Amino acid sequence: MFQREDWGKGSEGVMETAASDTAGSGRDVAVKGEAAIKPEFLTTKEKFHGFVDSEWQGSKGEQASDNGTVEETKEACVEEPEAKKLKLDPEERTKGWKQDGKRLRGQNKSRPHTKPTTYDEKRLCLSVIQANRECPFGDKCHFYHDVAEYMSSKPADIGESCYLYDTFGKCAYGLSCRFAKAHTTPDFKTMENTDLVKACEGKNPVKNSLSKDLQNCLRKRSVSFKKSAEALPLIHTLSVSGRKYRQLFLHVFFVQSSPDKPPPVKTVGPLTDADVIKLRQCEKKQVDFRDKLYLAPLTTCGNLPFRRVCKRFGADITCGEMAMCTNLLQGQQSEWALLKRHESEDLFGVQVEGCFPDTMTRCAELINNNTDVDFVDINSGCPIDLVYKKGGGCGLMTRTRKFEQIVKGMNYVLDVPLTVKIRTGVQEKSNIAHKLIPEMKNWGVSMITLHGRSREQRYTKLADWDYITTCSKLASPVPLFGNGDILSYEDAMKARETGVSGIMIARGALIKPWIFTEIKESRHWDISSSERLDILRDFTNFGLEHWGSDTRGVEKTRTFMLEWLSFMCRYIPVGLLERVPQKINERPPYYMGRNYLESLMASQNVGDWVRISEMLLGPVPKNFNFLPKHKANAYK
Repeated sequence: MFQREDWGKGSEGVMETAASDTAGSGRDVAVKGEAAIKPEFLTTKEKFHGFVDSEWQGSKGEQASDNGTVEETKEACVEEPEAKKLKLDPEERTKGWKQDGKRLRGQNKSRPHTKPTTYDEKRLCLSVIQANRECPFGDKCHFYHDVAEYMSSKPADIGESCYLYDTFGKCAYGLSCRFAKAHTTPDFKTMENTDLVKACEGKNPVKNSLSKDLQNCLRKRSVSFKKSAEALPLIHTLSVSGRKYRQLFLHVFFVQSSPDKPPPVKTVGPLTDADVIKLRQCEKKQVDFRDKLYLAPLTTCGNLPFRRVCKRFGADITCGEMAMCTNLLQGQQSEWALLKRHESEDLFGVQVEGCFPDTMTRCAELINNNTDVDFVDINSGCPIDLVYKKGGGCGLMTRTRKFEQIVKGMNYVLDVPLTVKIRTGVQEKSNIAHKLIPEMKNWGVSMITLHGRSREQRYTKLADWDYITTCSKLASPVPLFGNGDILSYEDAMKARETGVSGIMIARGALIKPWIFTEIKESRHWDISSSERLDILRDFTNFGLEHWGSDTRGVEKTRTFMLEWLSFMCRYIPVGLLERVPQKINERPPYYMGRNYLESLMASQNVGDWVRISEMLLGPVPKNFNFLPKHKANAYK
């Protein structure tokens, strides 16, 4: 592990290098699409990477890796694609295209998919970890049973203290923990802090885990969906013309809600009104969404440890990553993990994606009966091809009949509010959100979130906040949240002036999670590099708690940290900016920080992100490789 103070040394040398670089770079004129940084900090790509590599090798390289060479750290990463060029003029557009006519954009779909299990060649048997119980597989077991043999082949410990042991009084990973020295005796026995164990007894900070019983029932398709069975015939009567449908729906709804004929229900404990009276729309759980800061559901990066970091900085509403409804209905453990909720998330929802009313309605009933959430969100804004081509995500915006059936079916089975996230439309110059919003008000949604871009547009232009203003007036009295391009409290203030009920923050939170504090305190925070490293250290601890402190958990935590760093490296410290604040569409030029750590965190090279991870999680395994899911140079 590293001492923070060492990274602040040598800042004078950094400044001298930066000054000499600027003198020869000739970058006095502002470049289109680049952030304006004070001239004394500007440098060139070659000199920047030369400085970062030499300083790492000279001062910290030997501690950061067992072998200690810069080349080996670079070999841990897959070579990045070329940086995408700015789209300046229509004539120059085709210059950045591939030979088949497709533009270089989006995700690194050909990136390597390395499973965390490959980093742990042979693990200790669970029977040994769990108080030396007898292994049910006997001689056929493929894992270690000899503790001494396992310890001789186990990778070196990362640090002297274990976060799980210090927090909960015991570490569930025992000898396989990569911090095992903190809670292991010389004769390989696992220690416990009895006082802490008693204090934490009965407490479960994480909710919404998938039980084995429920998983087995889902796999055998033996789960009962009574409410869905009632709702589906009703929503399919949408083919009946307006008045007949409304009469039929209201008749069946109030007949089934009649207290004269209560449905047979099994109750545990005392009988309550909710057990015998079906909740009407006006009786559902009410959530006050207005004037709150909403952390967007972010695929891959919006995991539980990251949401905990954002909650510390003041996020009001959090939402799980997008989950596929079909995978949830099949009982897939990996998909159910996206629904997990930490106790610190006081206003939490889950986001589901699907394209058929029957599966979405059953999924909503499943979530309603087996999880603790405050709202459920329908993702009708996902732009990726895999989802869109099946009719989900943005595809729902053009399939209004199916969309209506999905909303009404889910509303029928849910006891919590139903929200919807949409884009301006599918095509770039053909907005349709203003036509959908009045209809969605009649469907019964409790909140609408509008991302000010179309599917086709992606992130190539700024979000259209004028259009969001128009839509917010159409949505009233249903709250509408605006989303797009918020990276500072000034951006948030301008967004609030449009009349939206609240704002959702996505990339801005990935680049600087302290944006929630900035907005609530109305200030620009010139956060130091050591403070940013402390944020990453908190994420590391939360990740080890969530994914585990063994080798598999450590490498999974590292992978998600590297995905986050592919966004976080875009942050430019306030003290270095010539014009405050930084805009989200302005990419940072090469610059030297005020100390070495600040320069390292500004690097857009994958190898330097790996170095940062090594400061917190130890050296990477020999067979480690990584390429970010989202292109780190996708600034357009």
